[in-house]
Amino acid sequence: MNKKSVNLFLNAPYVVWAVLFIIVPLIFVAYYAFTTADGVFTFSNIATFFTSDTYMTVFWRSMLYAFWATAISLIIGYPFAYCMTKLGAPGQRMMMLLVMLPMLMNLIVRTYSWQQILERNGLINTLFSSLGLPAVQFLGNGAVIVFGMVYNYLPFMILPIYSVMSKLDNSLIEASNDLGCNVFGTMRRIIFPMSLPGILSGITMVFVPCVSTFYISRQFSDGNIKMIGDIIEDKFYRSSVPDYNIGATISLVLMVIILISLAIANKFSDDGVESGGVII
Repeated sequence: MNKKSVNLFLNAPYVVWAVLFIIVPLIFVAYYAFTTADGVFTFSNIATFFTSDTYMTVFWRSMLYAFWATAISLIIGYPFAYCMTKLGAPGQRMMMLLVMLPMLMNLIVRTYSWQQILERNGLINTLFSSLGLPAVQFLGNGAVIVFGMVYNYLPFMILPIYSVMSKLDNSLIEASNDLGCNVFGTMRRIIFPMSLPGILSGITMVFVPCVSTFYISRQFSDGNIKMIGDIIEDKFYRSSVPDYNIGATISLVLMVIILISLAIANKFSDDGVESGGVII
């Protein structure tokens, strides 16, 4: 067998997997999005989504919550990643362990645990009660949903930024200091521009799952605050009469938004994979 045949043979399992579990599902989503319940081709599903006040309210809410969660994750994750690079090898391993440890648990378990902590009779309100303080209603608002997103997806912001920062050339920073640039000037002129690919990668890796999440919003608001992922789940599973066509339409719109986000991050990333960028 020649080299080309060997490569085709080795790539065959991935190609089969991609066709069965990526391409075929996308075809089904597109089919249902552009057909009626009777299988007739139509654009009415798309029009229904963009002209419905209910759907658009949920859509913009999802975008807003994902934006705030991404922004907060960046504000927390960037200095955290920077501090990690300044530690020695043992310190970096310890900090990395702290970042990765929550991810060893399933997202459902992590979210449900925080729900139990924050609920009316949860751990925090029990502590408040023992101190003679009134109970606080933590659940049921947008702020706690954003908190849940930040908690679950913060590692996806820290890791790509750390990956890029750990490879920065320290001689450039030393040269900046020798030329009289202060700490903030060095950060603005040297460190931040060179870490931009990792930042863009982190933004994408946090924004994409945040905008499509559904379990976090359902658990932290008892289903009273809907996200776009909740609507999709309702259309496929929770409605007494499933509406696969509208559910597929919303899924298709969400996929387009995700692809646009990935394309933007990839366009403004300088060196792609080696610098922590996103390739699509």
